[in-house]
Amino acid sequence: MQALTTPADGGTGVRPVAVPEPEPRPDQAVVEVRAVSVNRGDLSLLGMLPPGSRLGFDVAGTVVQAAADGSGPPTGTRVAGVAERDGWSERVALSTTRLAPLPDGVEWTDAAALPVAGLTALYAMRHAGSLLGRRVLVTGASGGVGRIAVQLARAAGAEVAAWAGSAERTKGLSELGAADVSTYDAGPGATRPVHVLVDSVGGEVFRDAFQLVEPRGVVVCYGNTTRTDLSLPFDWGHARPGVRIRYLHLFDEMPRRPVGNDLAVLLRLVAEGALDPHVTLVGDWADPDPTLRSVGERQVNGKAVLVL
Repeated sequence: MQALTTPADGGTGVRPVAVPEPEPRPDQAVVEVRAVSVNRGDLSLLGMLPPGSRLGFDVAGTVVQAAADGSGPPTGTRVAGVAERDGWSERVALSTTRLAPLPDGVEWTDAAALPVAGLTALYAMRHAGSLLGRRVLVTGASGGVGRIAVQLARAAGAEVAAWAGSAERTKGLSELGAADVSTYDAGPGATRPVHVLVDSVGGEVFRDAFQLVEPRGVVVCYGNTTRTDLSLPFDWGHARPGVRIRYLHLFDEMPRRPVGNDLAVLLRLVAEGALDPHVTLVGDWADPDPTLRSVGERQVNGKAVLVL
């Protein structure tokens, strides 16, 4: 079979190459892949891993070999799941604890876009606690995680503020449920105080957003796209007593979470029309470079998917 791997010449081009067929563990099902999604974390790994390394976490496809231990869905089931960094392949072995069946009507592209982004947003909301009647600020709201976080927070009864890097990137956020949409350069004065901050940006954006957090509020950090040190106001503890700061890394969370069940919840919301993974770019798996470039250059508002 073929899989996308880091290039042998150390460059940035990614092309399908021949790799061995998967050899599943007893607790793994083999999935014939129909679509995969591209996360910014995948692009970071592309520059860090040695030549010939496998790539990809988000997968949607059909089970062609059920798990030998009897767990998980039977052969022929349409599924989505989280791979072990080898998902950009024609076939992949996936742990049945990381798989969820697709409800009728859920497209391959939406299913592939959901696992990493959807689970990150879901677990951020769970770290935040009850959201009914509270105000939530989501930075990085134009990305795949951010757009899902806006929708989940609104569905949980929160009033949502959404920040993005430019007016162009804020498009569609109001339609997803954000009551207050701003760009970073508008500063904290453009947004009401909030009870919860969900941040993926870091740097001065995080500092500005933190100034809006009410005493005894919750801050959940799940990324740092600026790749700079987090910066807090000088009076952060005195002015905002009781604020809890939580760090979320999906792959640290997964061993403690019922990933397959949680993914099934998200897929059901998609099937019911209550959640939009917001796939805005669909590319060809056999020619992935244009899609990878668009994601790397922040030209995608939402999620990018490669189809096989």
